[in-house]
Amino acid sequence: MGLTVSKNQLKLVLNKLEEVKLELLRLRAMLLPEEELSGGKMGKLEEARKEIREGRGINLEDLIKELG
Repeated sequence: MGLTVSKNQLKLVLNKLEEVKLELLRLRAMLLPEEELSGGKMGKLEEARKEIREGRGINLEDLIKELG
């Protein structure tokens, strides 16, 4: 059974995965105590915190509806 995906569909899925990744980082930042992080992880954590402050993000239920 094969599946063909267009470039636009692939790009959409990759963008959604990145949003999920950021949402998981946001949740982790809210739920887990502070710990020593490498420079790259600290930058992503700060980016996620900034997005939380700005009210950006994606609702998990909306994501599930979109991706089915």
